[in-house]
Amino acid sequence: MIHRKLPVLAAAVLIVVAGCSGSSATAKPSTAASGGAGCIVGVSWNNFQQPRWAAHDEPGIQKTVEAGGGQYIRADANLNSEQQLTDIDTMIAKGAKVLVILAQDGKAILPALKKAATAGIPVIAYDRLIEDPNILYLSFNNVAVGEAQAAAILSKVPKGNYVLIKGDPGDANAKTFLPQGWDKAGLAAKVASGDIKLLNGPEGTFTDGWKTEKAQANMEAIIDKAVADGVKIDAILAENDSTALGVVGALTAKSYGFPPLSGQDGDPANLNNVALGKQYVDVWKNANELGKAAGGAALQLCNGAKIADLKLPAGLLDPAVAPAAGPSPQDFVSPAKVTMKSYILTVTPLLAENLQKAVDGGQITKADLCKGVDPAKAPPACK
Repeated sequence: MIHRKLPVLAAAVLIVVAGCSGSSATAKPSTAASGGAGCIVGVSWNNFQQPRWAAHDEPGIQKTVEAGGGQYIRADANLNSEQQLTDIDTMIAKGAKVLVILAQDGKAILPALKKAATAGIPVIAYDRLIEDPNILYLSFNNVAVGEAQAAAILSKVPKGNYVLIKGDPGDANAKTFLPQGWDKAGLAAKVASGDIKLLNGPEGTFTDGWKTEKAQANMEAIIDKAVADGVKIDAILAENDSTALGVVGALTAKSYGFPPLSGQDGDPANLNNVALGKQYVDVWKNANELGKAAGGAALQLCNGAKIADLKLPAGLLDPAVAPAAGPSPQDFVSPAKVTMKSYILTVTPLLAENLQKAVDGGQITKADLCKGVDPAKAPPACK
């Protein structure tokens, strides 16, 4: 999967518009240097401290850009919307010809998009929606993420008391796409029928910045109230891995046990928790591949391709992750009914029985996955 493609990323320049792209399984890497010459790709991270970005997303973008002859620059806004605007100004001043933006807030970032448009700089909204018809939206199928989370938990706990731990309220994934997926899997119907009771209300509890420590504090308060009310927590839907870690921290601190719990991203600590039985499902968004898709698209945009005319080269992405709609961008309609071009990659739910997929895909080593696992209770990947 992932590790098989990185050595040949440079070869994709033969396939893409003006000879500029990310990867090919057959071309020779010696042809790589010409396509992206002079192409500076600026990446604005909202919060580089989360494990995923440095371990998986950034290497995919940077290696693809540099293999195509381009230059990669980046900045970390550290959860500050104003800092992110300043970072983007700085990257424009440094000569960025394409901007890849992981937005702290989809609305607060809009002034930066205006400046980029004025300067003729194309923009890619990376993994978090920015509602603008003139940019490319690149993410995973986040409704499918929510659906996979809820389907797994509902299968395990079809009736009972649920807790909903959501992410940052400024992120459309937290407010819209993941909850849509939960409902698509049947959560809303179960609540309406009375089979499931939501202990922290129909909206759940949001987690500022998706911070683990904030999720832990929120979950500890929910546990305290449940204990005081004499109510058992049967299942927990946490929207991502950093919030799921906070939930596990709270359950551990309160000696509560571990009800079935969801997450997403495939962070190593969470995959280990799945192996340990502390997290039930982790929906793996193969961020290595998302980064490569961003790098390939950025190089083409840098060479003057229009967003609608982009085409991801054959061999750039693992077929299991590649957009189901094919290599050309497709229309995506946002919650505000803004139609924009997008690449939406495919996700993989991981439970104890199929954790080997994460090992085979290079997401985690067997040693890290199986750390602390009781041999008598080990999942197949740890035997």
